[in-house]
Amino acid sequence: MQAFLKGAGATGTKPTREKTAAGTSGENKKQKPIPWVEKYRPKCVAEIAFQEEVVSVLKKTIEGADLPNLLFYGPPGTGKTSTILAAARELFGPELYRKRVLELNASDERGIQVVREKVKHFAQLAVAGSRSDGKPAPPFKIIILDEADSMTNAAQAALRRTMERESKTTRFCLICNYISRIIEPLTSRCSKFRFKPLTDRIQEERLRDICKKENVQCNNETINMLIDVSEGDLRKAITYLQCAARLTGGKDITEQIIVEISGTVPSDLIDGLLAACHSSSFEKLEIVVKNMINDGYAATQLINQLHELIIDKEDLNDQQKSAITLKLAEVDKCLADGADEYLQMIALSAVMMQQFTQSS
Repeated sequence: MQAFLKGAGATGTKPTREKTAAGTSGENKKQKPIPWVEKYRPKCVAEIAFQEEVVSVLKKTIEGADLPNLLFYGPPGTGKTSTILAAARELFGPELYRKRVLELNASDERGIQVVREKVKHFAQLAVAGSRSDGKPAPPFKIIILDEADSMTNAAQAALRRTMERESKTTRFCLICNYISRIIEPLTSRCSKFRFKPLTDRIQEERLRDICKKENVQCNNETINMLIDVSEGDLRKAITYLQCAARLTGGKDITEQIIVEISGTVPSDLIDGLLAACHSSSFEKLEIVVKNMINDGYAATQLINQLHELIIDKEDLNDQQKSAITLKLAEVDKCLADGADEYLQMIALSAVMMQQFTQSS
């Protein structure tokens, strides 16, 4: 009897579980919050902004021409990964895309063993299948190696033979920020395309288009501040815009909000640091530096902003500017190696004070 009751209870609860599972899956389908960077990523090659050379090459490939091995390099946020992904989607369509494209980035293990096994195995696969829309599918696959400058030299060397041997069925696209970190035998096997930092006009057009579609209120000063803090990196500008929109909750986005979100050091604090350096008082300088570090401002951000100010400063001669910028470079290297921010900023400020007192 107990066994019968247990069975009845089990059969009775099954439909309710299925209903709840179906209900939750339906809710998940409705709610799909996507980061604006992915939401407004170019879906086709024609939407790529400000990179005319590579766009013209990819358009000819889509029209039927052959595709060489590619090497994209340039600053972050200029559209390198978006360009090759958009081209691959147009070439293969949504069905063949998963079978024909292998993407590896810095988050994946890409030592020499991965190149010998995973990349080589994918490159050796036969090209098969056709597009459902009737368009001709290219007779090759694409392997995208994002952030290739972080690969070891041994792994890069292992790629050389694979690129040559599988050239009939596989095309490689290497993406990096620094082309000097790619070994010469690889660069000579690829068509190189430099991605330029996006101009202010291009960034302004994209940001205004996103503001219009997302109903975000931004004045001209706020857009200009976004462009300034992003330094040609459109991905960074869109991320800051989304953060500011979530923070304000539908209200107008001001310059002050952008400054706070981006971690930029306010101009009045930098003016206070320069005034302390001009005062020739080490005690005042120490207090100002300690307050800036305690407020949580990054020393690397402060160095970038000080560099621009020192270069444009008219009351310093070239020799004094050279001495300060040399110290800026040394401090930047020390910070990259894990040095203490407070001590490095004190050392930098001391050199600035010394040069300021000489000019006065």
